[in-house]
Amino acid sequence: MFDLVIRNGTIATASDVFAADIGIRDGRIVQIGESLPDGARTLDATGRYVLPGGVDSHVHMAQPSGEGIRMADGFESGTRSALFGGNTCVLPFCLQQKGQSLREAVTAYHALAEGQCYTDVSFHMIVSDPTPAVLGQELPALVADGYTSFKVFMTYEGLRLNDAEILATMDVARRTGALVLVHCENEDAIRYLIGQHESAGDVAPRAHASTRPVVVEREATHRALSLAEVVDVPVVIVHVSNGAAADEIRAARARGRKVVGETCPQYLMLTADDLDRSNWEGAKFVCSPPPRDKQEQDACWRGIEQGVFDLFSSDHCPFLFDDPSGKLNARGRTSFRHIPNGIPGVETRLPILFSEGVMKGRIDLPRFVALTATNHAQLYGLERKGRIAVGMDADIAIWDPAVRRTIRHADLHDGSDYTPYEGLEVQGWPVTVILGGTVMVDEGALVGPKGQGRHRARAHSPLAAR
Repeated sequence: MFDLVIRNGTIATASDVFAADIGIRDGRIVQIGESLPDGARTLDATGRYVLPGGVDSHVHMAQPSGEGIRMADGFESGTRSALFGGNTCVLPFCLQQKGQSLREAVTAYHALAEGQCYTDVSFHMIVSDPTPAVLGQELPALVADGYTSFKVFMTYEGLRLNDAEILATMDVARRTGALVLVHCENEDAIRYLIGQHESAGDVAPRAHASTRPVVVEREATHRALSLAEVVDVPVVIVHVSNGAAADEIRAARARGRKVVGETCPQYLMLTADDLDRSNWEGAKFVCSPPPRDKQEQDACWRGIEQGVFDLFSSDHCPFLFDDPSGKLNARGRTSFRHIPNGIPGVETRLPILFSEGVMKGRIDLPRFVALTATNHAQLYGLERKGRIAVGMDADIAIWDPAVRRTIRHADLHDGSDYTPYEGLEVQGWPVTVILGGTVMVDEGALVGPKGQGRHRARAHSPLAAR
């Protein structure tokens, strides 16, 4: 009757926790109940939590990163790492470079992923060159094809859009029912501060944090929300690092705006002091927005606990550290300005939140499931993902809450050469991971094949429904 049965586990959804067995056939959950008969294979989950596979809706893999710089993860290592971290679907960003057709960028990105994935994937688009052809033809056609979300940047030369371009891009979202994600930092203010630091000879990695202070994120968040209000579109504010930006989200919601907030592990576990380590070790922690301080960590935890943040994502953006194509490239050794922005984290996202959130009593298990799987799937139109229910894809992670591990990069599976969480002790880890009914990780060992994961087109976000 069943291809696979998971027996004796404690199942958690975004609303409930209960004991039951799960019957799986043809890649789907077909029955949930007590004392189900054995399947062709039966797993005993006694003493363990049976959770939806994680959906990480903010990752970067195989992304162009500048001349001479190479991202450490392609789709093979990136999705393998995601899988070992309890994830069964990731949403990477397909970057349109200046002068490039958006359709051409999507086609090239598919070619990089083809046959390489250990998890399912679904692509966001990054719009960096909103030409009339892109806005009038390509973007609406791609949204109709199931690429129903795209990101715009307010920082980084070569990527950032001005306000007029953001408004025009948001207008396409309004007309097509797509969802807009915004990276909120004021590039002009950052460039001013960079000039001040360089004049003073302050070019070590620590200066990355002080040239991107809270105020430049808070101002840009306010502006992004205002632009979205002008156009009348919902918006996702990604990787929020501090309380002031979270307050902007609260205020917009109080005005009746549809706003989703996202935060990440680095804003709970790291601080700007990590960028001040000796021997240029601080380069390992350079990401944007940068980590802040203990006060802002507490503010981000409050955002998680109070529902300001609906999404907990990794913003996995991996580079090698001691490598000429990575953090310590020739120019990166001389100034923070040339250190590639981004840190690895897709494999440690779920264990960190489980340990620091669930096991320490900050959030309960249903809130964990919502923040790491259900909300992502629902928001981004992955209609058969993120939940344990009859008819859903059998994407499941079995967690052992008794496991205690010290995070070491030597034990992880990404393509980088370090983890920013080296030495962090966590309790709870996903020991078995199932993708579409296929056991991919079995008691900590990779047993499923590369290429099992596929690209998934998405429905329109219910948040953007008009």
